Formats: sequence, structure tokens, C-alpha cells
Amino acid sequence: MFTDLKSKLQELIKGELLDDEATLNSYSKDASLFEIKPQVVIAPKNSEDVKNIVKFVSQHYEEGLSITPRSAGTDMSGGAINESILLDMTKHFNKIIEVGEKSAKTETGVFYRDFEKETLKKDLLLPCYPASRELCSVGGMVANNSAGEKTLLYGQTERFIKSLKVILSDGNEYEIKPINKKELDKKISQKDFEGEFYRKVFKLISENQELIKNSRPKVSKNSTGYLIWDVWNGGTFDMTKVFVGSQGTLGIVTEVEFELIHPKKHSKMLVVFLKDLTNLGKIVNKVLELKPESFESYDDYTIKFAMRFLPEVLKVFKPHNLLSLGFQFLPEVWMSLTGGFPKLILLAEFTGDLEEEVTQKCIQAQESIKEFNVPMRITKNADESKKYWTVRRESFNLLRHHTPHKRTAPFIDDIVVSPDVLPEFLPKLSAILDQYNLIYTVAGHIGNGNFHIIPLMDLSKPESKQIISELGKKVYDLVFEYKGSMSAEHNDGLIRGPYLKLMYGERIFEIFKQVKNIFDPQNIFNPNKKVNASFEYSMNHLAKDSS
Repeated sequence: MFTDLKSKLQELIKGELLDDEATLNSYSKDASLFEIKPQVVIAPKNSEDVKNIVKFVSQHYEEGLSITPRSAGTDMSGGAINESILLDMTKHFNKIIEVGEKSAKTETGVFYRDFEKETLKKDLLLPCYPASRELCSVGGMVANNSAGEKTLLYGQTERFIKSLKVILSDGNEYEIKPINKKELDKKISQKDFEGEFYRKVFKLISENQELIKNSRPKVSKNSTGYLIWDVWNGGTFDMTKVFVGSQGTLGIVTEVEFELIHPKKHSKMLVVFLKDLTNLGKIVNKVLELKPESFESYDDYTIKFAMRFLPEVLKVFKPHNLLSLGFQFLPEVWMSLTGGFPKLILLAEFTGDLEEEVTQKCIQAQESIKEFNVPMRITKNADESKKYWTVRRESFNLLRHHTPHKRTAPFIDDIVVSPDVLPEFLPKLSAILDQYNLIYTVAGHIGNGNFHIIPLMDLSKPESKQIISELGKKVYDLVFEYKGSMSAEHNDGLIRGPYLKLMYGERIFEIFKQVKNIFDPQNIFNPNKKVNASFEYSMNHLAKDSS
């Protein structure tokens, strides 16, 4: 371990530097299964601080130093923890630089909730926000290539990146944005570090185009590996694709320019209650034909938790009249008392600029699945729709905070397959899960075939580590059989990095390793993630308790 690290770093920076036990313990966890205590936590004041830290670590990497950027710490894969230097980007990199007519520039430590407040003032929205929208940062969204309820129509974070500012391993800050062939040729001709990484990435992508194209998962969402598929299309070279979803393993993103959309003015929801999953695949595909903006789901365990802790769910609304809002949940309370919960609830949201248009879409969707004879209803107003959205969005937090002696265990939490294969895939998935005596919730983006399966586990029990390894591999083997992805939006981190070679094969994994080596040859950025992840390291850093 590097001696006298704090004093040496403090000489180089203007920001705060902490190494007291309480701070280190606080930053040793994110929302994942893992626990890794850093040596020091730094809140860099500005880009100059980050540059100086990178240069220092680069000079001393042989002594085991490395850097992991962290914002809100909501990462479920273990991507925001590290045993060396953690950079807390929320304290000073928290400025929204400008909101324009169609885009916005912001620093990476800005919380999404604050960013959205400012964009909505101009009737603009970043639609790739995740379910943790009230907790996450925009930098974390970029790091993980986040997605959420509107991804079905609008796509993941990578679709909304206009430019990035990134500090790389040479300690300099670069602007990364899409460029044309003429601009690319100019970059490649440069005799400096920037010219070198453009030359190497272009050579790597262009020489392996067919291999890369064929390796793409057959799904609408993916946040695993490095996003090498859309870097070069023959006319535009977009290096931002490499950095989005890289989890801070290639460099430290300091500023982002997002493209924004004008949200639709009206929305209504078709809510479908399924007592069993017999016709789930057929129902999903019928509704998808009518192009909902969002198509979500949650299971009976989720709604049971919501009813059990209803006062906390109601707090999310911040309404003027809690009593009247409570009446909205009377049908669910009655189901809770009578044991009549559906196995799965589907939420298909349709949007438009005219209310009549939205209502008609909901009616069409309702008519399209009448043959399956399932209970369903169209919401009457925004408050009623919000009731269902709140249960869906708050499910993970309810689990995290109200499971004594057990904790949420996100290790098969983000699988995705094509909705077309759901009728075959889901019975096989259920058969695998039934082999283990686990309580778990299932929520997710059913329209993308993306499921968040969150078991509750006591990590102090010795069999927990075996279950995580054994069940994880069984589920991922099934996902790969159907050409899916082990992570649609939560990324690799410590939990899925070790499976990358299994998912993509040796040749693509080697390309990923070359990408890492081009930008970070000394492995100073967020080690033990992505291509440098290992089962041994990850399992050795499982949290020991259930807090």
C-alpha cells in the first residue's frame, strides 16, 4: 500500500481529501453485493485536480494506485467501488452549464432529478433516465449506458450523447464527439497521444468490422463490454460510443452534452393483470404492434411489498391530500387482504400530443388482447397512472430498506432477450429459479424483454456465494442460448465482468481488451471491472453482512 498517500495528493489538488474511517466505510459500498474499502476519497475541485491526480497515479501505478470515479453510488454491479482512490464527482462537478433549444451541457456529478427540473423549464427531457431517477447522477447514466421506462421508444443513453469531455491516462482533457472522415483523417495524422488513440481504434474497428457486426446481441438494449458496434459506419466516426458504458475504465468523463427531446403532452396507460404467465409472450407482442412509449411490468411480490409499506409509497407523491390518494390504492389493499394478487402486472403507456389520440391507442391495445380473457383497465388520469409507476419505480428501494437479516442480491438483475422468444424462454427461466429456495421479485421493461430479478439473501451464510456463482451461470447460459445479453442497462462491474468472454467469445473479448489497453495501458482506471474482472476477486469482495 502506498505510504503517505494523503499528504502527497493534498499537495496536488484544491479539493477535499478524506481518509477517516467513517468516510471510507461509507464509500466502500454502492447498490451492489460488494464491499471494497478505498484508501482515500477525493472530491476534486475542478478538471485541473483530476488531471493532477491522473498524472500522479500514472507515475506510481506500479505501487498499486488506481482511480475510480463515483457520483451517486447507485450502481448495482459494483462499478463504483475500489480499494485505491475514489473520486466523488458530486461535490464540485455539479453544475448544469447550459440548457439550449435541443440540448444541454452539464458536469457529470449533477443528479438527474436536478437536471430534469432545468430541462423541463424549456419543455425538454432526457428520456433514457432509469428507475433510480430520483437518486442517480447523469455521469452514472453515461458510465453505465443507462436506460429505463422510455427506452422502448427512445433508446439508451448512448443515443443522446452529442459530446463528452474526458480526462485520459496522459493527464489531459479531450473533447470526444462524432466526426466525419475528413476530420478523422486529420486526427489520425496527429503525432501525439490523441492521434495515437484515434489511429489504433480506427484500425481495430475497421479491420474487424464483420466480426464485430456479427457479435452484436440480438436485443434492443445492451450495456455489456465496450460499445464497439456503432463507432464507424463508413461516414461518421463516433468515439463517444466507446466511452458510454465503459464504467470509468478508459478515462474520467467530466462534462457531457446531451441531445434532448420534447416530451409528449398526454399519456394514458393500459394496465393488464395476469393470474399466470401462459400467454405472456403473445400478449406482449400484440401490444408492441401498437408502439407504446413504455411497456413495464412488476410481479406479485413487488405489489405485496408496496402494500406492506404503503405510507412510504405515498410519500413519493408529495400530494396535498394523502387521504384521497390513499383511496386510489383501495383495490390493491383489498387484494392484499383477500390474497388475490395477480402474478404479473403489465403497464403499457401510450403517449401523444392529443388526449383523444392517446385514448384511442389504449382502446386499440385493449381490443387486441381481448381474446386472452385477462382483466385489464385504462387509467382515468395522471394520478392513477402515477400510482402504478410509483410501485414499479420504488420496488428496489422498498426491498433494500425493509428486509431484516436479508438483503437485495442483484446478480441476475438485468437480463434481456428478444420479446419474440419469451414464450420459450420464460418457462425455462422459471425452471432454473425453482431449483433454489429463494424469495425474489421480478420487475422490468417487458417491452424490451428486459427483466430485473432481485433475490433476497443472507450473505453471511456460506452457501450464498455458491448460489450466486451457480445460479448466475445457469441463467446467463440460458440468456446466451437465446442470443440475449446478461445486462441491458446495469452494466458489467464486478458481478458480470467475469462472464464477458463467455458471452462474446475469445475474439471479441480480445478486441475489448485491446480497447482497454489503447486508453489505459497501465490499468489505472477502475481496475477489476470489464476485461480485468475475475470470479476470484469479485467473490472475495462480497459484502459480509446483510445491511
